[in-house]
Amino acid sequence: MARAYPPEFRNDVVAVARKHEAPISQIAKDFGISEATLHSWLKKADIEDGIRPGTKQVESERERAQRKRIRTLEQENEILRRAAAYFAKQLPPK
Repeated sequence: MARAYPPEFRNDVVAVARKHEAPISQIAKDFGISEATLHSWLKKADIEDGIRPGTKQVESERERAQRKRIRTLEQENEILRRAAAYFAKQLPPK
């Protein structure tokens, strides 16, 4: 399982990498992370800072919450639809 690093650590590593004083491979080795991890952090930082196009983390979390809310509302709607059909069967005809 991937190890979780504190945001402060990530920010520090990204700041060092952006200075371009050493190769990415050396920076990753010095901080004890893989090159792929560092590249991922740099990409995410570029998106968050508006350097690269993409969905920011805040927007992503908002979209995830909206999808969850929509799913809940759809389930509630289905329950109400089934309940209405059930009770409609029990009503005597007019």
